Amino acid sequence: MGVQKVGEKYICNICGNEVEVTEVGGGVLICCGEEMELME
Repeated sequence: MGVQKVGEKYICNICGNEVEVTEVGGGVLICCGEEMELME
């Protein structure tokens, strides 16, 4: 499942890196070779 909307926050379960979506472009976010997890 890819990025859906502006404002979503994602976290890397390996290094703890966090990102917030500012522009939806499709696809998935990758960090440390793994997909980042949507924070709820």
